[in-house]
Order: sequence, then structure tokens, then C-alpha cells
Amino acid sequence: ASSTQCCVTMSPVSLTAATSSDEEDDSDSSTKPIRSEKKKSPASLFQTGGDPPKEKKSKKKVPPKGAESEEETSETLQKNSNKKGKAKKSKKKEERPPSPVIEVENLEEFVLQPAPQGVTVKCRVTRDKKGMDRGLYPTYYLHLDNDKKVFLLAGRKRKKSKTSNYLISIDPTDLSRGGENFIGKLRSNLMGTRFTVFDNGANPDRANADWSNVRQELSAVVYETNVLGFKGPRKMTVIIPGMNADCERVPIRPRNDNDGLLMRWQNRNMDNVIELHNKAPVWNDETQSYVLNFHGRVTHASVKNFQIVHSSDPDYIVMQFGRVADDAFTMDYNYPLCAVQAFAIALSSFDGKLACE
Repeated sequence: ASSTQCCVTMSPVSLTAATSSDEEDDSDSSTKPIRSEKKKSPASLFQTGGDPPKEKKSKKKVPPKGAESEEETSETLQKNSNKKGKAKKSKKKEERPPSPVIEVENLEEFVLQPAPQGVTVKCRVTRDKKGMDRGLYPTYYLHLDNDKKVFLLAGRKRKKSKTSNYLISIDPTDLSRGGENFIGKLRSNLMGTRFTVFDNGANPDRANADWSNVRQELSAVVYETNVLGFKGPRKMTVIIPGMNADCERVPIRPRNDNDGLLMRWQNRNMDNVIELHNKAPVWNDETQSYVLNFHGRVTHASVKNFQIVHSSDPDYIVMQFGRVADDAFTMDYNYPLCAVQAFAIALSSFDGKLACE
């Protein structure tokens, strides 16, 4: 059993809660972040520079249909708490709330826009290993996890690249660097422990006079090696640009390799930069594994399962990712992430030097 432990490091929920009843599963699909009233609003957690956001009454949006109220989510949390013993069955079967209706009119615009505040964008990642070289270079597809299963993004590792380099496209069939559907890329260092996510802008070497066309860095991911190598729970740090007072991403356009998100983070130059971490799983003696509460959205144990949070509010899940089948994963993200950022962070967890199936 010990040899397989690395692959069971982050089981989806305590197994008693996960398998106690079908009724539980039905009502556990909520991934709405749970916040206590005293904590800061998500907008202020991610704001950098400028004046703090003004309390505009008109900004208070009514949650969309399918978004759960805080009372409902607190009930769900209690139901999912990883207590030993079987969870009590609720007498009244609750209906599974539908995902909020998300309109994707302009795909390119949508995948780069932060998630609307108060809405969890629920997605599914599928991995295609079929074909001659897809065993080595699978294609990954991102769809909205709703009735329409709207396609959002595709990603694939480039061949003949010294470091891991994934192209991200808004067309499932065109994954070329020069194509008009290229929307971003994920690039790793030689060790495969640090990753940077770029949009589709130009390399600084080909900049306009005013630098307006230069690519933005959308996020960076750092995997920490522990004493056991990568056995045991992974430790991830995610670095993203901050948001301005209008809740828009602050553009980070490095002019050289010494000015990117990773270097700023390393030098603790955190102006307009936000640091996030994966939520530490808790060891469960009963299941002999590390557990995290995914509220029914993750069903298979995997070292790849993770939740990303801000240290000031660990209950607000910025992003979560986890296995639901051999080649299928759920990926849910909240403000301030956009689909490209979340998908690229998920792709980094598949990379060969980290992978432990």
C-alpha cells in the first residue's frame, strides 16, 4: 500500500462522506465559496494599487439562478465536513442546483475575462491520448460543465521544445503557434518546477515603440519539492497580476526575463502582484490519506487534485481542480481568474516531471 500512497495523497473528500449516500452526492455539487461576514470581499483581496474599491450599492448583484445563497452553502459545508463516521442522511432530498447560465458570445474575449464576481465558472477538462504521438503529447480540452458543454480552450505540449511548452488555442483543431486561434501559452523552466503563462501578445524582441503589443504574463506557478521529492501532497504557489479599482487585471508586460511575475515574486517586489497557495490537505487516519473537501465535484483520489486560495481568506476557493475519471477532471474557477489562467494552471499539474498518476 505504501508504494501507491503518493497517488492517493489528495483524496477527493473523506471517503465516508464521499460514499455515504447518493443523496449526499446530489446535493454536494456546490462549489460556491463560503465566506464569513467579517472577511473582506473578494474584490478587495485581489486589488492592488489605486484607491480601495468604493462601496457602490448598484454593484451588489443578485446571485444568478443556480448560485446558492450563503445559508445554503453553510449547510452544505456542514454536510461535507470530514468527520469520521457516516454523515447523517438528510430526510428531505435537495434538488441539485443548476450551474449559473454563462453566455459565451465572443470566445476570445470570454476566456481572457475574469470570472464574474459571485459566480463559480464550472468546467471540465478532458485528456485525449489517442493517436500516434498523443501518448506523449496528449491534447487537453476545456468545456463549460453545463448542459450545452460549450467548448472553451484546447492545449497541447509542443514537440522539440527544450522546456515544457504548452500552446493554448480557442480552436479544438488548430493548435499552431502562428494561427489566429492561438490565445496563450504555458512555459516551464528546465527543472519543470516553475511555469509562466503568457497571453498571445508579441515577444518583447518584436515590440512596438509604445510596447502596446507586448505579451502579458497572466500567471506563474511554482511547485515546491519536499524532502520526499514529489511524494506526499504537492505545494503550489500561484502568482497572478492584481486587479485595479475597476476590477480589471493590471497588465504585467515584462520587457525582459528579469521583470516577470516569477522574478518579482522571488525578489518580493509585490506591487500589483498577488500570491496564492494551494490549500493544505489534512491527513485522515481512517482512510490513511490526505483529504480535501471538494463538495462532490471531485470523485477520484489523485495527487493532481488541488484548491487554490488566498491566505487572507482560505474559505474563498479561487480555483479547484480534480479527477472524476481516468481522463476527465473538473476545473472550477472564481474571480479574479479567467479561463486561460485557470486552464494553464491545470495544465502545469499534468507536466511530466511532476506527474504521479
